[in-house]
Amino acid sequence: MRVLLVEDDGRLADSLAEILLAQRYIVDFARDGEAGWNQISAIAYDLILLDVTLPKLDGMGLCRRMRDRGLTTPVLMLTARDTSSDKVMGLDAGADAYMVKPFHLEELMAQVRALLRRGQTSFTPVLIWGALSLDPSSYEVSYSYTPIHLTPKEFALMEALLRYGRRVLSRSAILEHIWTWQEAPSEDTIKTYIKNLRAKLRAAGAPKDVIETVHGLGYRLRAIE
Repeated sequence: MRVLLVEDDGRLADSLAEILLAQRYIVDFARDGEAGWNQISAIAYDLILLDVTLPKLDGMGLCRRMRDRGLTTPVLMLTARDTSSDKVMGLDAGADAYMVKPFHLEELMAQVRALLRRGQTSFTPVLIWGALSLDPSSYEVSYSYTPIHLTPKEFALMEALLRYGRRVLSRSAILEHIWTWQEAPSEDTIKTYIKNLRAKLRAAGAPKDVIETVHGLGYRLRAIE
């Protein structure tokens, strides 16, 4: 399960991430609403933990934008505002649940589990690029029906490439979508992940240049003939 944590309090974000990672969830971060929207636009998430008070675009605005675009990903809104009107505003904005800080971690995880169960009933489209297929729900990747076994980071990179298609996936976008700010890798590390991904795709029968390098800009998928 992949969770996006949109929270500008670094200490709280680290604490929540540690708990979620211990439960074997994949956790991505965004520190403001616009960065959160960019993440949501590029990657299919199973759940979004969303702070209300955020820079650039607040949680209410981000949640409304998601729902206006037809995105049904479960949203658990986190806030320090403990009034009935604030809760009504959050739920009206499209949040599925609303928790007031400080909260008990056991209660938070119970909410997370409940929302993930609810989210599993919705349909997540399989991403297709020619003979290449990636299912965000089952974490399965194949080329011409040959399974490709990817690490979590390789899977996230492949998913981002499929969602970008012929648009260039820049190094900054890779960092934003796949790595947390605490573990930002070097350029050589990103190149190594791309090299490994290409090797696994070729082993499954994909063309050598299915992932193109756009020199000085980033990477994208080869045009389908």
